Amino acid sequence: MSVIVSKKDEAFREYALDAPPMKVLLGVCMPLALYQAMQAIFKILDALMASHISADAVSAISSLTQVTMMVTAVGSGLAVGGCIFISEKYGKADYKEVKKATSTLYVGTIVLSLAIALILIPFADPFLRILKTPDELITEGIGYFRVEILSLVLIFFNTVYIAIERSRGHSKRILILNLIVILVKLGASALFVYALNGTVITISVATVLSQLVITLYAVYTMIKDDGAFKFSLSAVSFKKNTVLPILGLSYPVAAEKMLFAAGKVIVNSLSGMYGALTVGALGISNNIGGLTTNWHSGTLDGASSLVSQNRGAGKYRRILSLFYRLLILDVVIGAVGYLIVMLSLPALADIFASSKNNYDPAFAQMIVDIHRYEMIGYVTLGVNSAVNALFFGMGYTKLVMILNIARVFVFRVPVLMFLQAFTDMGSEAVGVTMMVSNVMIGVASVIVAIPVIAKIKKKEKSCAE
Repeated sequence: MSVIVSKKDEAFREYALDAPPMKVLLGVCMPLALYQAMQAIFKILDALMASHISADAVSAISSLTQVTMMVTAVGSGLAVGGCIFISEKYGKADYKEVKKATSTLYVGTIVLSLAIALILIPFADPFLRILKTPDELITEGIGYFRVEILSLVLIFFNTVYIAIERSRGHSKRILILNLIVILVKLGASALFVYALNGTVITISVATVLSQLVITLYAVYTMIKDDGAFKFSLSAVSFKKNTVLPILGLSYPVAAEKMLFAAGKVIVNSLSGMYGALTVGALGISNNIGGLTTNWHSGTLDGASSLVSQNRGAGKYRRILSLFYRLLILDVVIGAVGYLIVMLSLPALADIFASSKNNYDPAFAQMIVDIHRYEMIGYVTLGVNSAVNALFFGMGYTKLVMILNIARVFVFRVPVLMFLQAFTDMGSEAVGVTMMVSNVMIGVASVIVAIPVIAKIKKKEKSCAE
């Protein structure tokens, strides 16, 4: 099978491998970072609409979001693993493998997402009870959860599509497309909640409608495309040499994201000791943090693809140049975010504590008490993000898995259990726990990165010789 690449894709490959590192980072990462920042704003607005329904609705959505993240971890793992594999082959100019991997990834994702939906939708209630979700949150949100699982069929596919587009450098396309999705989602949610006095279920229906926009566009472009990234049923291959490398990169990512989300579910369950509203306050605190940390997620997505492409081309010195500049960029983002949120936190908390019925000052103070600790970790989370981008791009997905499992099950869950057992801090203990885990993961990332950087330098020398 002879496969060519479009002139546009070839031009981006040369740009990723040869243009000044900071120029490439900003050009590729900033649209993705802006998209992720918009996602954080969208989550906040979504939570505000939920708060218009009731504080219990906020808590239900906050709690069940972590459960759905456990499930979406599988699709995210496939997207990351597939993107790393495709980016490496792209950097090598092995376009035959790019086409096979792209087509196979699409088909595999559709089959997997349908299987998960068919299992979880009818067994949603026992599944949530196994995860020890509080009864009042199951009663409030089980319909929302079922519709969210249905939307996963679209989300899985869309996540893989966006990952493939990201590996091609289509950052601006991703930004524009997702801005349209956000507008559809917010418009539908506002209509359902404010005009039609809807429930949390209608918020999830709005998610389905918005995700359908990406799906329809993705199907159109993947068929109309040309060259190595065009979908072809004849290129689909479930042979070992195509599937196993992708799965080898994907399963640590999926396991890490699933366990990380499971850890958050455990934290939510433990936080319920202080009352259901504490779970909601923690979810809001996480959303506020996303205004900063989602920028890190965007730079991670873009930079990991660039590292992988340069690894495929054997440009190890350039990989380190990209990493050092990314590290500076992520630290600056964390510091600026801290300053902005520090000044605006009380106002943000007041907004979330207001519903159509009343204003809850205790809920507002709870949000402030939790997040004033959590925000201390913005800078160290930036360090962790830069290190993760390097590890992903180099194919060291197991190291990322180990770090993020430690973040929850070493630096978070045990700390919260200790504070609950030996102090009388109240809901502030949740914030202290978040601070400890977010700071310590940055420290651990630096420690783990040192030998990896030394290994990359050795590869650079061996290639030069």
